[in-house]
Amino acid sequence: MLQTITLIFSLMALIPAHASPNGESVFRDHLQDGSLGPEMVWIPGGSFKMGDIQGEPDEKPVQIVTVKGFAMGRYEVTFAEFDKFVKATGRRKPSDSGWGRGNRPVINISWEEATAYTEWLSQQTGQQYRLPTEAEWEYAARAGTETKYWWGNDIGTNKANCYRCGDHFKYTAPVGSFAPNAFGLYDTVGNVWEWTCSEYDNKYKGKEKRGISKRRAESSRMSLRGGDWSNGQMGVRSAYRSMGTAFDHYSSVGLRLLRRLD
Repeated sequence: MLQTITLIFSLMALIPAHASPNGESVFRDHLQDGSLGPEMVWIPGGSFKMGDIQGEPDEKPVQIVTVKGFAMGRYEVTFAEFDKFVKATGRRKPSDSGWGRGNRPVINISWEEATAYTEWLSQQTGQQYRLPTEAEWEYAARAGTETKYWWGNDIGTNKANCYRCGDHFKYTAPVGSFAPNAFGLYDTVGNVWEWTCSEYDNKYKGKEKRGISKRRAESSRMSLRGGDWSNGQMGVRSAYRSMGTAFDHYSSVGLRLLRRLD
């Protein structure tokens, strides 16, 4: 009982202490047409243990990483949000692979297109949006935990959209279909992979803590995080990693936003 109480208070201490201009931890920036951008959540800065403590080879070495506070997308970016950007810029509308648009996570977008979306949001809002680094992504996904998933080491059932996880979705699920982590972020486990701004390396040597330029990304492998609807329990762990090339499109890959506070 004492351990449970201690864990609850530890997680409460990690709830974002920042507040948006209207005093709330969840906020939306205004676009130039007066409409609202994606929902964002304030994430406090701090230190965490990055990597797989259980010993996967490409999630090593386990390291203590410190990140500054930032805001992160409460949900994966949806088709409705991305289609608005497509209409405004005259870009190609990404395919939904026949699974539905609206409140489902956008898929079939390249790293270049995901980055262009963050740049458009920055221009629209006057704020600094981008993709998260690998380190920022894992920090936010873990939400103060050191277990395989933010809720523990057992995948359980009906806690995420992944293969044989007990959910009823054949492909992608509408964002927010499952419970959020302690930071208030949804779908950090499964549903779709999420692009980061970090270049992929087989071992942690520093690239996971920084982003790279678009020119560099053209010839690089970019890190992906979070797993997708087709991944089993090993492939949706908080520490799990994959990669893709900047101009490729995948039916299992979308994005989540980060907004700088400084």
